[in-house]
Amino acid sequence: MKQGGLIIAGLVLLFSLCMAPLAAQSRSVNYETYIVDDFDNPDASEWAWFAAGSKFTTKGYPVTKYFDGMPNAIRVMQTEEGTGYKFMGLETKFDRKGDNWLDIVPVDPNSGDEVVLKEIPFKGRIARLDLWVWGANYNYELQALVRDCNGRVHTISFGLVNHEGWKNMSVNVPSNIQQASPYLNGVQQMSFVAFRLRTMPTERVDAFYIFFDQFKALTDTFMPSYDGFELVGADFSDVKSDTAQDTAQQGAQ
Repeated sequence: MKQGGLIIAGLVLLFSLCMAPLAAQSRSVNYETYIVDDFDNPDASEWAWFAAGSKFTTKGYPVTKYFDGMPNAIRVMQTEEGTGYKFMGLETKFDRKGDNWLDIVPVDPNSGDEVVLKEIPFKGRIARLDLWVWGANYNYELQALVRDCNGRVHTISFGLVNHEGWKNMSVNVPSNIQQASPYLNGVQQMSFVAFRLRTMPTERVDAFYIFFDQFKALTDTFMPSYDGFELVGADFSDVKSDTAQDTAQQGAQ
């Protein structure tokens, strides 16, 4: 009896091992890296960057500015000589130490004096974010705020910017952040909300500046193929407007 039980257990284990590769192959992947923002041409970008600080931000700060150039580690990989390369800098001060923070958010560049937030939709399912950061050896934490397909905002950390000069910083996107709705008519991508710099409670806050370049994402762009794929995102807005107008006219009669 015991021998028969061992045989059955062995068959179950063998079946599990055979089925595991099939389960792993049930969804294909197509990873590629793309540049979210290279900061080279701010006047032609679909968004602008706006910085705002917490309660104890010194009056007149933060300020942002674009500078010519790029990290040398990127420059050596350029195949063409160019002069249009830029990166973004930011300077800020706080009136006292503590849990201070600063957000750098994408906004609508065509909104005039009004600040209109404009989240950046990511392409595909994001596996990792990376950014070139010039640090000045401050114990400030750099975070990314992202919005999942259900509208919840999550904070993921690049780590401390307590290094000197340019450094490529990256962070893996946790798998528990739901990026795509299971429903075809739901939100199918995560969006970028803001960069956040947070001071450590004991770090100095009277003078700080930092620079950013080459914001990139590693993404899975695989798209499943099925009959009727082109109907995802179908627009019914014109019919809704006509129906609402007809209903209003009937009510008036």
